[in-house]
Amino acid sequence: MYQSSIQSLPLLARGKVRDMYAVGDDKLLVVATDRISAFDVILDDPIPGKGEVLTGMTEFWLKKLAHVIPNHSTDVAAEDVVAAGERDQVRGRAVVVKRLKPVLVEAVARGYLIGSGWKDYQASGAVCGVKLPEGLKQAGKLPTPIFTPAAKAEFGSHDENVDFDYVVKAVGADLAARIRDVTLRLYTEAAEYGATRGILIADTKFEFGLDDAGTLHLMDEVLTPDSSRFWPADGYREGISPPSFDKQFIRDWLETQPWDKTPPAPRAPQEILEKTGAKYREALARLTR
Repeated sequence: MYQSSIQSLPLLARGKVRDMYAVGDDKLLVVATDRISAFDVILDDPIPGKGEVLTGMTEFWLKKLAHVIPNHSTDVAAEDVVAAGERDQVRGRAVVVKRLKPVLVEAVARGYLIGSGWKDYQASGAVCGVKLPEGLKQAGKLPTPIFTPAAKAEFGSHDENVDFDYVVKAVGADLAARIRDVTLRLYTEAAEYGATRGILIADTKFEFGLDDAGTLHLMDEVLTPDSSRFWPADGYREGISPPSFDKQFIRDWLETQPWDKTPPAPRAPQEILEKTGAKYREALARLTR
């Protein structure tokens, strides 16, 4: 499914991957499509079944980490809020969630030095203002996980790495500290669990929202192959970009193309799309079964 077409509910927005509809005034129907984005550009070709993987993975982690922080989950079934003829569009790939006020900061936790963190470290010896020891290598494990937030960009633009002071100015000192502490606890517990399944969670990003009482909630996708880097423990070593069970595979292919990372993205061969989907499914199987 590249795009949902629910007519029985008001459409609120289409994100890079998710379509959002209003369910009354206090809930949302969130449909995870099979769209995939890389470098903040939506590719023209979907990854078949990807939406079900993202939904299943998020639901798994929300239950596993519910003791850490409240989350957006409700007990309302997606099939119950749409017309009968639309249930096939939501089955297995959509959830009904609380409608929260988003905190407009990407809460990123890193346990390994890769991606934009590696680039920042090479340039300055620090990531998002966090000074790191000298001599670390690409994909090296950090002494302790670090909080490296990003400013949420306008649709179609790139999120920008920022320091903790930016978060304090954006949301206040108390909420910033709460987001940082919860982010690191969520990441640490997930990484410890992932290691028992042969998967290293190199980094991940979380989204948070506030309810009417001002209570912080975990929301959106959680520890999915779209929002995280998952590495097979048996294929990991420092000094390279390790093999992964996430969209790094398609990112790596795109990096070989003559492309300036603005729309439209190159059309990926069917083989690349299928292998990307297989990696997503393997991550789900390893972590949740």
